[in-house]
Amino acid sequence: MINRVVLLVIDSVGIGYLPDADKYGDYGANTLGNIALHTGGISLPNMRALGLGNIDEIKGVEPIADPTGAFGRANELSSGKDTTTGHWEITGLYVEEPFNTFPNGFSEEIIKEFENRIGKKTLGNYAASGTVIIEDLGKKHLETGYPIVYTSADSVFQIAAHEDIISVPELYKMCEIAREIMMGENAVARIIARPFDGELGSFQRTTNRKDYSLDPPSKTVLDLAKNEGLEVIGIGKIEDIFNSKGITSAIHTKSNMSGVDATIESLNKESKGIIFTNLVDFDAKYGHRRNPEGYKDALEAFDKRVPDILAAMNDDDILIITADHGNDPTFKGTDHTREYVPILVYGKEIKSNVNLGTRKSFADIAKTISEFLRISDTGVGESFAELALKK
Repeated sequence: MINRVVLLVIDSVGIGYLPDADKYGDYGANTLGNIALHTGGISLPNMRALGLGNIDEIKGVEPIADPTGAFGRANELSSGKDTTTGHWEITGLYVEEPFNTFPNGFSEEIIKEFENRIGKKTLGNYAASGTVIIEDLGKKHLETGYPIVYTSADSVFQIAAHEDIISVPELYKMCEIAREIMMGENAVARIIARPFDGELGSFQRTTNRKDYSLDPPSKTVLDLAKNEGLEVIGIGKIEDIFNSKGITSAIHTKSNMSGVDATIESLNKESKGIIFTNLVDFDAKYGHRRNPEGYKDALEAFDKRVPDILAAMNDDDILIITADHGNDPTFKGTDHTREYVPILVYGKEIKSNVNLGTRKSFADIAKTISEFLRISDTGVGESFAELALKK
């Protein structure tokens, strides 16, 4: 009998472009594969032991004869390639209409309403990398006190401000105002507070980031687990992605390693239900910044912690490692890439060396979790529990 599922999202670690990737301009993207090729090979012995190298060709992560876990990959059925879409589909909710994006910036009407309500002018209002735009507009921001508004190819309205110029609580209030404005026909998936500090020429984003998401339009496996009286512990930005829906407790983290630590700490406590972790550094620090060497180092650092996670698991725990989209750091631009995501499943109740194949949807994970925990499901996805579980 399974007591607990650890669902661990290694954010943006895609494993090859999807059949419809050309519609998104992402033909040829392969986050894991291209990082390995670009850097001369990658060493991930612990995920390799679980079956990572058996999913697809990755230089340095060769397939092995008898992986200790079940392995496969999943196709994304939802429209889009953003964080919210990926996580919602993982938890059993399809996004059929892609979220609004504003590649040319927000309309004059939107910006005017925002400025009127916050009582300040704004800077920016174009699509940009967050680290680049604070360097480009930071001096003017310090001089004027105006917040920096920007977006990306994702469905986001982001507000950056130096913590000495606009306090974190004031920035959060601005985000709440933006969330009220960016609804209905202008709805974006997330409003993101992007505070930074430091001196001109050496600005650094702080750990006080906060996301203001839309409510999921229907129940996810998280809601269903919570309704059954199970715990749903959100680690990292999980609480933000689901706007707290279906979450019974949340732990916000500062880095991949603090996310791993929080996961292990949660495993070491008595609970029944879901521990849902997002490790965001791969995406935020290395994918968007197109830094394959840094991405490789972060992957290898995470792989070294996998044995710590496995050691903290009880016999009735299941670990699922997956991703929410790609973000190939060797690819053009600075945006996410539409890719398959890996699936690695491990636990005392899981068979070794089981090929789960190519799953039709990320939602297969949600359906499987429902079966593992013996709770109702969202009605979408196909479970791979029967394939993976020992009889």
